[in-house]
Amino acid sequence: MDNAPVRIDLHMHSTASDGTNTPSELLCRVKEAGLTVFSLTDHDAISGCEAIRAILSPNDPRFLFGVEFSCKDPLGKYHILGYGYDPDSPSIRAVVDLGHRYRVEKLDERLVFLDRKFGFVFSEEEQAMLHALPNPGKPHLANLMVRHGYAPDVKTAFTNWLNQCVSEDLYPRPEEAIEGVLGAGGIPVLAHPCYGDGDQLILGDALDARVRRLMDFGLKGLECYYSGFTEKLRAQVLSLADRYDLYSTAGSDYHGANKLIRLADTGLSANAPLPPRLSRFLEALNA
Repeated sequence: MDNAPVRIDLHMHSTASDGTNTPSELLCRVKEAGLTVFSLTDHDAISGCEAIRAILSPNDPRFLFGVEFSCKDPLGKYHILGYGYDPDSPSIRAVVDLGHRYRVEKLDERLVFLDRKFGFVFSEEEQAMLHALPNPGKPHLANLMVRHGYAPDVKTAFTNWLNQCVSEDLYPRPEEAIEGVLGAGGIPVLAHPCYGDGDQLILGDALDARVRRLMDFGLKGLECYYSGFTEKLRAQVLSLADRYDLYSTAGSDYHGANKLIRLADTGLSANAPLPPRLSRFLEALNA
C-alpha cells in the first residue's frame, strides 16, 4: 500500500456486541466520515462482520474482518483484536463460541447478584430479551438498570453496582484468542495496550513484560493509535512496536451512543500518509 493519505478506523462496535448502531447503520456512518479503510471489532462476535460483508458494494471503503476478544488470566485482563481471519474457520469460531458462552454465564451471575444484594429485579420478558442478544454484556444490563430507575446513568450502574460482581474465570485466556486468530489465518493485535482492568494503567517495564509474554503466544501487533491515548502513552506503545518489530494499528473504539467517542478518532492526522508499521499491517492482510 502506498503512502497516499488514508482515513482509517480499525476498532468499532455494532449491535452485534455493545454498540448502538446496526452493521448497516455503521457502514453508513463510516462512509459519512470519509473513511477509506475500516474494520468492525465486536466483542467475542463476528456476526456483525458477516452482515457488513453481505451489503458491501464495490465502491464502498475497504473492509477488514475484525473481532475483539475479552480475555483474562491470573496475570491480568487483555483485549485481543483479530484481523483478516477466515470467518468460516473452526479456529476462530471456537473462540467466538467460548466467549459467547462465558458472556451468558456472566449475565446470569449478574442478574442473581443484583437481585440478592440490591433487590434489583427484572421481568421474565426483560431477562429473555437479554439472553436473546447476540453477545450480552454489562452495557445492556446497565441500560436496563437506568430504565428501571435503579441507576441514574450507565457509568454509575457500572461503578456502583455491576463492577462489584466479579467473575474471575469466565473469560477466554489470551493464548486461546491469539491461537484462534492465527489458526484462522488472521493477525492478532493487543488493543489499547496501556489499559488493563477497569482504570488500571500499565506502563514501563510492566507493559514491556506484558507485550513480550503475549508475543510468546504469537501476538503480531499493537494498537498504537487509539482515541484514549495521550501523546505520551502513544509514544510508549510505538516504542515497543519498534523494539519488537510489531505491526501497528489505529482504532477509535467507537460504540455509538454507549460511549462518548467519535468515529475515526484514532490520533492519526486525517491528511498525513499512514505510518510505516500501519502500512505494513495492511500490506500483510493483502498478502
